[in-house]
Amino acid sequence: MIERLADADAGGVDDLTAAGLLSAAREARVAENAAAARQLDLAARWADLHPPESIHSAATFTVPSCEHEEPIAGDGCPLVAEFCVAELGAVLGVSTTAAKRLVGHALELRHRLPRLWAQVHAGAVPPWRARAVAEATIHAVPALTVDAAGWVDTQVAAVAGKVGPAQLDRLVTEAITRHHLATPDPTTDPEHGHPTIDPRHATVHDEDAHYAGTMRLEAELDIADALDLDRALAHGAATLAALDSTESLDARRAAALGDLARTQTALDLHTRGPGSSDMGRNVDGLPAAREVVLHAHFDATSTPGAHTLFGPTGRLEKRQRLLLLDQVKSWCADTRTKVTVKPVIDLNTDLTAPGYAIPDRIREQVILRDRTCVFPWCTRPARSCDIDHVIAYDHHADADADADADGRPQPGPTATHNLAALCRTHHRLKTHTPWHYRMTSDGIFEWTSPHGHHYRRDHTGTSPTGPPEPAQPPDPPM
Repeated sequence: MIERLADADAGGVDDLTAAGLLSAAREARVAENAAAARQLDLAARWADLHPPESIHSAATFTVPSCEHEEPIAGDGCPLVAEFCVAELGAVLGVSTTAAKRLVGHALELRHRLPRLWAQVHAGAVPPWRARAVAEATIHAVPALTVDAAGWVDTQVAAVAGKVGPAQLDRLVTEAITRHHLATPDPTTDPEHGHPTIDPRHATVHDEDAHYAGTMRLEAELDIADALDLDRALAHGAATLAALDSTESLDARRAAALGDLARTQTALDLHTRGPGSSDMGRNVDGLPAAREVVLHAHFDATSTPGAHTLFGPTGRLEKRQRLLLLDQVKSWCADTRTKVTVKPVIDLNTDLTAPGYAIPDRIREQVILRDRTCVFPWCTRPARSCDIDHVIAYDHHADADADADADGRPQPGPTATHNLAALCRTHHRLKTHTPWHYRMTSDGIFEWTSPHGHHYRRDHTGTSPTGPPEPAQPPDPPM
């Protein structure tokens, strides 16, 4: 019956039978894996062409909130020039960070996981699975030596293509753990046998914000703390149910966790003294538990009927997530919420300022206009970026104009039409490499890479434009 239905559906397309469709799907997957394997090989060869001039100019991952940097591949892999990765990412249509991961995984597999590398190119292991193993070995804590990575390679290469993703993840974790346990460590308790590595953490995955207005929280707690938290959430959920909440148990536990975040900093010991009238406190005497400073952008020109199924939508500046107007209302409705209203800035007005320094109002206008770093495919929020003069500000021209009425005009004025948001990485890349760009109109930028590839970046994203320019031959020797 199923085959007859399949035959009928397929007949109007290309007359494939159910068996033919399955065979074609399998061939497409094999071709996809082969292309991904070739991309890994090309990424490794791109790295070979671009060794750094020194260890200080090698590509690394910046660790948020600290000065520490992590290499893109493990010990024993060749270093890669920092600025070469951006052009590879641009032609692949991915961010510079994603390109670093690709190059790092390729080098990790080729140099430290050679058995897995061979399995990938033999078609026995899908490249995405091998990259998952490489990600684990690159960022293992403590860092894996070449021998340790080889041990993991030996354990997982033969079965990486035969088990599911969850089982492969457990196998890699166990292989890393067993190697660490087999390595003498003076900090290890010999009677217990486990390294003194503290696994506790609490991580808010703000990159996974859901359209419904939720965000995932992952934590590894001390056993006693975890049990205490479980009891507190159970009590909070029961309290909400007693207050006639009709939400599910899971939703009430989640809400109770949010209540803990807002109220338990006072440990229930605060009492309001008579006559207290501190600013920023509520009628119960407690300080505001939630301070709302939302950079949320709603289109002032929107018309009725032009909204989504869920109602009026805007954009949450952090992580560039869609935002419902009703969500903003609910966040601000709590009586212990402090709301800060930011002034509205017209993005269509060209603001200018004398001199090189960028006033706060112009900086804010550029941030709101650009939203993110304007380099191709980069998504770093503009609020954490540098503000760059697209055409460089000429300090000498400015000085000449002050000293002489016939002084040269300023080619790179401090004005909205000559400013753009660039993250620190791409600001340095624009300054120290042949990458260059121009603003063709307000908020629209055209970039040209060292090898002549062109990209357009506007508020909708990035798109390649035109074929690459022919490479220029090197200058003949003098």
